[in-house]
Formats: sequence, structure tokens, C-alpha cells
Amino acid sequence: MSVANLCHRLQPQVSARTAAGFAEVLRRLGAPLQVAVAGRIKSGKSTLVNALIGRRVAPTDIGECTRLVTRFQYGTVDRVEIVFTDGRKQVLPFAADGMIPAELGVDIEKVSHIEAYLTNAVLQGMTVIDTPGLGSLDAASVSRTEQLLGAAKHRKDEDDEEGSDELDDTSRNAVAGAEAVLYVVTQGVRADDQQALAAFTAATASREAGPVNAIAVLNKADTIAPESVEGADGDVWKAATILSEKQASTLKPRVADVLPVIGLIAESAESGGFTSADAEALRQLAELDDDVLQTMLISADIFTSWECDVPAGTRLRLLEKLDLFGVSHAVEAIRKEPEITAGALRRSLLDASGLEAVRQRLSIVFAARADGIKAAAALASVTALAHASADPAERQRVHDAIEVLLAKPEAHQLRLLEALTLVASGAVDMPEDLSEEVLRVGSNADIGAQLGKPGAPRSELAAHALERAGWWRSFASFGATPAQSRVAHVVHRAYFLMWQQVREA
Repeated sequence: MSVANLCHRLQPQVSARTAAGFAEVLRRLGAPLQVAVAGRIKSGKSTLVNALIGRRVAPTDIGECTRLVTRFQYGTVDRVEIVFTDGRKQVLPFAADGMIPAELGVDIEKVSHIEAYLTNAVLQGMTVIDTPGLGSLDAASVSRTEQLLGAAKHRKDEDDEEGSDELDDTSRNAVAGAEAVLYVVTQGVRADDQQALAAFTAATASREAGPVNAIAVLNKADTIAPESVEGADGDVWKAATILSEKQASTLKPRVADVLPVIGLIAESAESGGFTSADAEALRQLAELDDDVLQTMLISADIFTSWECDVPAGTRLRLLEKLDLFGVSHAVEAIRKEPEITAGALRRSLLDASGLEAVRQRLSIVFAARADGIKAAAALASVTALAHASADPAERQRVHDAIEVLLAKPEAHQLRLLEALTLVASGAVDMPEDLSEEVLRVGSNADIGAQLGKPGAPRSELAAHALERAGWWRSFASFGATPAQSRVAHVVHRAYFLMWQQVREA
């Protein structure tokens, strides 16, 4: 990779401290993409983490662990490592229920974060980072989240010895952040949600979140009152979809999309929480008179206290796993197909949770372009490390090397991500229709989606790509400001490369 080559080439030419920063950048380039799951407290982040991993490992009840950043990554042996602020590590086994222990038995004020290693195929391509909730009353937890998201600004220690080969705070912060974010919102997007997204950085405090490296989910979609959403026609999922689209408009251009999801159902269906005993209990509920069942489903209290053949404890367990919406969906599925198996019922619940759409979007926005996102984040880190250097000659040397790298044809993806970030953050002011086009071209991995013509025949895609390439080249030369012209040249090149790719396919 060109950014990795740049780091290798520059390491002998820079100070020991900057070289140490480059070594960390190289390590990150070779590791899976790091995706932070962030959001307000009680938004259901940890439940969604469990669903994505496919295993119930992240504690969802308020406790010591939920106040710490936890990184879930692939390992050949399942284990938990407590990483202390002084660099020490302490290994713990997972609890008997397979989760990270609720109580760690250490002073958490001295803990930096938790590393959880799992023999899990999902984590081979993506490290998932669970963060404490923003808006928490626990200031230390908020600080840990903000530091991970790049919101915390670190000062360089004036007393730091010049010859030290340890990374100073500024340099460490430059390479500490996650490269992408999955932001969890509930029904209302608040000002601090937008602030958190604005502060999120992919490796440095200078690269803001945008449609390249951020998507959001509207969690707990089943709790939305459909009558409160115009056009929902009484349908919960339709209401959630409409609300998600409105939130996407509010959060634009900070995120690529906002998707509805029911994290609780997704977690139960995907992590083994839903059992054949649960399926059997649902079959018993399906046999109740419809009037009785509808009355029971009015509220959780009525559902658990109503006199019926299904034990109250069993009903409580179903509520904890599926909530009323999931119970209702499962009963309806059983009534439509009385012979449905427990496995098929689990798949039906998984479909109803919306998790698959989130996974597909993660694949499109993150996985398919992980190398480009990591390279862009790495380049931003290299730039930040150079800026933190006290040596002007070193800063210039790194700057010149970056300019040479970006001039190469193979670095076009980096140029496109840079252009997208400039437009999305408002650093380059573009007319609204052109901004939307830049966002579309830069935010999608599929050529049809990039061209705004998904599913169109190749001939139509090729013609449109060539037409837009010509238009952007003209715009770059006539009528654009210098800043707009830089972006326009990059977009022109993107369209031209799409035209070549479609013709050669």
C-alpha cells in the first residue's frame, strides 16, 4: 500500500518520536478496520454490538464495564485483557454466561480500556469498539468516549524531554481514534448527537465524520408510536422508516444513511438467546383467543400479569428477549404457518429486526472500501504527526512526501475521500446539487449507485459517466472557485475511471 510505503520510507528520516507514531500507523494499516459503536447512554449500543458480533459478550446492564471503552477483536483464544493507563495488562476469563465480567475487581479509574479477543469470523474483517454512552452522568465515561471519538483535545506536555522516543499526547491522539463510526440514535436526534458526530474523527481531530466513514441506526424502532408519524398508516416499521429518513436529512452530511433497527430482537435472534423453549412458549401464546392476546399485548404489565396457561416467568423471559413487538411478530408468524420450526421462527425474527440491512450497509460503506478508509485515516495521522513535530525541516519533508504520493494515479481513491470530506464538512462551499453529486460519487462502492443509476445497463452507465466527466472538467476550468476547481478535477477523474471500468467489464 502506498501510505505504508511512505511510512517505511520516512521512518529513518524523522525523529524517534515521529517514527514511533509512524510505526503505530503501520500497525493500524495492517489491522482490520476499527468501527466504533457510539451514541447516547441507554440507546442500546451494547445490545447492537452483540447482534453484530453474533454473540452476547458485551454487558448491557449499567455496570463497571459499560463505563469503559471495550474493543472486540479477533483472537485465537477467547480472553479479556484489562489495559491500565500505565500500560499494564491483566488477563481475565469471560464470565460463566460468556460475557465480560460485570465487575472487574480493579480500580477502574486506573483502567484505560478493555480488549476482548474472540474466535469470531466477523471480527477477522472488523474490530468493533463499544463505547460508554454520551450524556452519561459519569464524566470519566464521557471523557473516555470523547477521547476515542477524537473529541478530546490533548495538549503537548511542555516539560516533555526532546529526546524521548515515547509518543506525546498530541501524537498519541493523532493515531488513537477509530476509523469509522456506527452511531446509534433513538427517536429524537439531539444537539449533542450532532456535536458528537461532528467531533468524531478517523484518526485525527482534523478529519470529521462524513458519509465515507459514518452511518447511523435508529435503534428501538419498535417503540415508535406509528400514530405520531405522518404517513405511517399505523405501521410501526413504516413509521420507523419515515423517521429514519427524516433523521438522515437532519444528520446529513455527517452520515451516509440512517437505518431503523430493533437491537434487542437482533441480539436474541443472532446470538443464540432465542431457544426452542422460547419458540414453544410462543406457540402456546398463539393458541390463545385473539381478543385475549391483543389485550395482553397492550402493555408489558398486562402481558406478564394476565392469567393464562403460559407461566408469568416464561412471559417475562420472552419480554426480555423480544419485547412486545417481537412477541406479536412471532405469534403472527406461527399463526400463518403452524408447522414453522424454531430455526425458521428465529430467522423470521431476525428479518423483522432490520439487522441484515444494517450489515449490508456496513459492508457497502465500510467493508468494501476498508482499505481506502484506513489509508485516508493513516494519511491524516501522518499529517498530524508531522504537524506535532518541533522540527520545521521534518514537517516539510513529510509534507512533500505526501504531495508526491497524492499526485500518483493509484492515490485517486484518497483524493476522492479527501474531496468528499472537504465538501461534507463545508470546508469547500458547493451548490447544493453539486454537493449531493459529490457525496453520491464518494459515498458508494457500487458504480451504479455512484452514478445514481442502480441497475442500469452498462451502455447507459458508460454514457452517463463520460457525460458527467466532461461536465466536471468544464466546471473545473470555467466558473469554479480555486477550491471548487480542486474538487471538480477529482470528481472528473472519478467519472473517467468509472467510464473505463464499465467499458472494460
